[in-house]
Amino acid sequence: MKVAVFSTKPYDKTFLEAANKPHGHELVFFEPRLTHETSILADGFSAVCVFVNDQLDAKTLAALARQGARLIALRCAGFNNVDLATAHELGMTVVRVPAYSPYAVAEHTVGLILALNRKIHRAYARVHEGNFALDGLLGFDLHGLTVGIIGTGKIGMITARIMQGFDCNILAYDLYPNPANESLVTYVALPDLFAAADIISLHCPLTPETHHLINDQTLSQMKPGVMLINTSRGALIDTPAVIEALKSGHVGYLGLDVYEEEADLFFEDLSNRVIQDDLFARLLLFPNVIITGHQAFFTRNALERIAEVTLTNITQFQHNEITGNEVTLERLQK
Repeated sequence: MKVAVFSTKPYDKTFLEAANKPHGHELVFFEPRLTHETSILADGFSAVCVFVNDQLDAKTLAALARQGARLIALRCAGFNNVDLATAHELGMTVVRVPAYSPYAVAEHTVGLILALNRKIHRAYARVHEGNFALDGLLGFDLHGLTVGIIGTGKIGMITARIMQGFDCNILAYDLYPNPANESLVTYVALPDLFAAADIISLHCPLTPETHHLINDQTLSQMKPGVMLINTSRGALIDTPAVIEALKSGHVGYLGLDVYEEEADLFFEDLSNRVIQDDLFARLLLFPNVIITGHQAFFTRNALERIAEVTLTNITQFQHNEITGNEVTLERLQK
């Protein structure tokens, strides 16, 4: 198939080309994000391959369909950037990579917890300046603390297992609790998790129900000084609300690998520009905030898996085979 690959970085091209050798698809790489304005680049392509910040709204999907696209191949697990109802109406198939390396994201999550707690980012900068004072670097033992995991899919449960290794108590919340997880986590109601957890880590998908799950009301239910980690989707957190909680000290630590308005920031080198996002700029001023640029997934293992599954999805679509990785309204409603 002729595939237009959007949001391409050099590493995307390297891994996709390697994985494509047994498949033989015609991959054409485009650096820009897919939007309605850039959709003209996909004219004549039967498939588009996209990433987390590509915008597949109704207008863009209609343009793609007119130009001949029949397949949307997401090279990620999330699909909140796709208007599934419109895709269904247009007869377009949407496939994704539901699991690539949950260990990558879970391990990055724990890395943020450790870095925030022990002030590793600040200590690194101090030592490079010849400052070996310990004032302001005081941490705490993770042993015996309560960790709240919101979302108990693969990433959430791997995070839970790692934190159990620190002898933490693990609480969990999920709309669909899995009894198989109950040997590791204790499922509780969301307000109870907020009230008890010293550390809260978000691992749920972005849906209308989870949009701004962390807001003024839910933040007020949390312990003073709580550590909040988000390696899932940026819009799970109401940014102005969490900034106010940071200012008051109610949120003691914030670790983000995602940000609600990241599309114009992440995956680009903006080091020679003035960042225009005032909320993001304010977050950077807090000494108890660490932000990474959506890199939790970014391991060699994960990129290999993403490329392999993406190309297999495309091949199976070409051969009218069911991949098991289709995203449909019917599946979401079950």
